[in-house]
Amino acid sequence: MSLDPQHLIEHLAATHGFAGVYVAPVGPTPSFWRFQAWLDGGLAADMGYLGRALETRADPRVRLPTARSAVVLTTHHAHEVPEDPGGATALVARYAWGRDYHNLIGKRVRRLRSALREAGISSWGGVDTAPIVERAWAAAAGAGFSGKNACQILPGAGSWTLLAVIFVDVELPATPPAPARCGTCTRCLDTCPTGALIGPGQVDAGRCLSYWSIESRELAPPEITARWGRHLLGCDDCQAVCPHNRKPAPPSSPDLLPRHAWVDLTELLDTPDEALRTRYLGTPLLRPGPAGLKRNALHALPFTPAPHAGIPAAMRALSHPSEVVRAAGIRTLHHLAVPIPQQTERDPSPLVQAERSRP
Repeated sequence: MSLDPQHLIEHLAATHGFAGVYVAPVGPTPSFWRFQAWLDGGLAADMGYLGRALETRADPRVRLPTARSAVVLTTHHAHEVPEDPGGATALVARYAWGRDYHNLIGKRVRRLRSALREAGISSWGGVDTAPIVERAWAAAAGAGFSGKNACQILPGAGSWTLLAVIFVDVELPATPPAPARCGTCTRCLDTCPTGALIGPGQVDAGRCLSYWSIESRELAPPEITARWGRHLLGCDDCQAVCPHNRKPAPPSSPDLLPRHAWVDLTELLDTPDEALRTRYLGTPLLRPGPAGLKRNALHALPFTPAPHAGIPAAMRALSHPSEVVRAAGIRTLHHLAVPIPQQTERDPSPLVQAERSRP
């Protein structure tokens, strides 16, 4: 017996590895003004790509005029944090422990859309690389609520969840929105190490460790690196303290297992860039590039249990081709009260010289 569109989509979504399916009617993007105000307020730092295709972000019918329903798909990734190995190591954000979810979930979305097309259903959508304000659609479809940490929180499941959205040309029964359940809790706001959460649900990307360790290719301001903490890539602090994450939903994808949750910073700094490209191929750790990873490792080194074990590697980083890595090395040595080698006096980079002369 053939399935109706609702049960067909639910069946196909489960078949292709998605944990949950939520639905909202299609129209202009819900609360799009919040996203626009965030952009207009300069809170996106230099992520100019978020301002592209605004017409489509504001209304998905620009891309699929026949769209009738928004289908929000969830994937849980709450694998346990492996035991702290100590030493000169730093932690990677949970979403980046395994395969790059953009590729992993993007392929699942494409396969799902192909199956829908075979069933006569037209669709468009993707993960967060597509011009979709996915959290707005998730909230409208009842896939949790937007927490004070600006993460989507699913009651009973938590926020260790990745989202994808597809728009289909069939009308499906909507799932009811979930009420906000943060109450008076401000743990995430109080915990953010750099004050990036400037208000409930408001993130200033220019202050966020995730932005500086993943998106930016520059040297972070001193006030950011002074609070960098033991983070190599990304930051989960605001999610780690959230009461909704005490008992998260079971992880729904073995591809996101913690293959590199903790990373040895000394070993990373001493590994050739091309070898890092090979090692982390297909993972989010390549997002900032090898030079970005080494910059991050140098920022994190002073906050590890054994920072002085990494001093020789930090010294060797002063010869790296990237001026950002060299400058980060000098800043780290300053932080650890280690004398700066005289060789940096001959470094032609203004960035390096500025770090050398910093008090």
